[in-house]
Amino acid sequence: MKLPYRCTTATGDTYDIEFPLHEATESPMRASQILSAVLEAIDRDIAVCGETANGDVLQALAMAMAIRGGMVHAPQAVTDRLSQDLLSSAQSAMAEAGRSAPPSGHA
Repeated sequence: MKLPYRCTTATGDTYDIEFPLHEATESPMRASQILSAVLEAIDRDIAVCGETANGDVLQALAMAMAIRGGMVHAPQAVTDRLSQDLLSSAQSAMAEAGRSAPPSGHA
């Protein structure tokens, strides 16, 4: 099962992504809603606090994923492997995503 997702960045680039979903995904709709909420929260924070290094954002997201994984009642090795697999799958989907950029230049 795949989750089609369209993301438009602050610079106007649009990505059409087909995220593969884990076989145990219970609600693709909720996964999509949470993804949108996370991306919107990051955009709001950067709009208020100013320019932020992409590496800092990625590090914060990695730490958040580690915390959420730690909250799962399962052996750490299981949640570590799941987190790594999910991230790898999502990165592959992003690498294959179609991208469109707004026109630039002068008319």
